[in-house]
Amino acid sequence: MSMPPSFAMALALGTLGGALFTWIGMPLSWMLGAMTATGLAAIMALPVKGFVKARPPMSAVIGAMLGSQFGPHTLESAATWWPALLGLAAYLVVAAGICIFYLRKVARLDGPTAFFSAMPGGLVDMVLLGAERGGDERTIALMHSARIFLVVLGLPPVMMLATGADPVARAADWRPLTSMGMMDVIFLLGAIAVGTGLGKLLRLPAPFLIGPMLVSSLLHWSGTSGFAVPSAIIAAAQVVLGTTVGCRFAGISRRFVLRILAISAGSTALLLLVAVVFSFALHAVVDVPVAGMLLAFSPGGLAEMSLVALALKIEVSFVVVSHMVRIGLVILAAGLLSKRYSPTA
Repeated sequence: MSMPPSFAMALALGTLGGALFTWIGMPLSWMLGAMTATGLAAIMALPVKGFVKARPPMSAVIGAMLGSQFGPHTLESAATWWPALLGLAAYLVVAAGICIFYLRKVARLDGPTAFFSAMPGGLVDMVLLGAERGGDERTIALMHSARIFLVVLGLPPVMMLATGADPVARAADWRPLTSMGMMDVIFLLGAIAVGTGLGKLLRLPAPFLIGPMLVSSLLHWSGTSGFAVPSAIIAAAQVVLGTTVGCRFAGISRRFVLRILAISAGSTALLLLVAVVFSFALHAVVDVPVAGMLLAFSPGGLAEMSLVALALKIEVSFVVVSHMVRIGLVILAAGLLSKRYSPTA
């Protein structure tokens, strides 16, 4: 299927936004620029729209890129991560509890809508579970879209204020396309093809992302391949991902989008504040920099936060594993606890 004109326009705007943010020296420029440009275009009711078939192949590329960050050293490091993963479970309980209270008492959302909007898990899973429990699907979907949008947008200044780390200075060095040999390209494409099939066969969550990541990780763990993805491909992945996030606000009334953004700004600020507190507390017992801990606990999407970690060269394997655990815990807890919520709660 050919690319719809509405998405082609969105992608063009996203690329221009990314180029502009890169030119002025913004951190995470390609993702933030694309997300901001398309988000503004959607709010202004310009003819932009997401394309459901654009994300899966890009997720597969991102998964293969993330897998390249897992090596023999990862297993040794992972043995020391268990206090952080236990802390992650505590963080989810505290952060979700605070957000539910905020969304119920301040934003005046109904019980199931507030519950599933507060859960920092996957958008699709929370929308489906929320609909089963009588929640407002549109509000839940927009709340999660707004959360990811605001986390990616607000993370660089929060990181600078809380940890002193400069996202611009930490940006990965530019790796040219010529750095990949023919065998590297073959292994990259093979990891994407085999991983995508494996992800579907095993019915993994986020199969297009996690499947290629597992195959790529195995290639790097075993020493079969050491391919590293060029910076241009990482930039392209950021543009597509940022564009799809921004386009989630398309086709919805400006007033409703702005209301959701305002509500989500409050809940996102609470989530990030709790993440900062837990990051500093756990840094004392886990040998991971505070910046890496903050990325691992930030309530953004798995693909978005992992790509941020990759772009900034900050504890990529730890961040990826933490967000995979977060999504699993949230889906499990949401399914078990949501039964107490009803549309009249």
